[in-house]
Amino acid sequence: MNYLIVGKILSTQGNKGEVKVWPLTDDITRFEKLKTVYIDIENKLQPFGIERVWYHKNFIILKFLSINTIEEGQKLKNCYIKIRKEDAIKLPPGHYFLFEIIDSKVITVNGEFLGIITEIIKTGSNDVYVVKQRSGKEIYIPAIKEVVKEIDIKNKIVKIELLEGLV
Repeated sequence: MNYLIVGKILSTQGNKGEVKVWPLTDDITRFEKLKTVYIDIENKLQPFGIERVWYHKNFIILKFLSINTIEEGQKLKNCYIKIRKEDAIKLPPGHYFLFEIIDSKVITVNGEFLGIITEIIKTGSNDVYVVKQRSGKEIYIPAIKEVVKEIDIKNKIVKIELLEGLV
């Protein structure tokens, strides 16, 4: 079964085991629709029922049914929250999940291979693709329409137009 990461637990919040979550999804209200999430603890994916969801600043606060103390909540710090792929929202044609472009080849519109996307950084204004070159050097490509010209999810290829000073 495939799982998608939708958030990362940063810390506890309150004294009843609530946790503060950094959302790794464009639609933070998706948590309100979830009844169960999965957390990878010591390389074992464990289900957690959601009792309550609320928001504080840019964070999501979750209260799990089985977590009732600060100490229990602290054990989840730095863990990723996952959902089953079949529970993911359905995207319209031409849209994709960010995880789907990880490991994609990046080539220029002229056919020059630049590297492989290893990470996506969310900056607030636009995403940035971290591209690892053959040399091991990382370059940063802004995910803006002036640069990213085509994304082929099926073949895992991202075509870009290099702007002056970008690389």
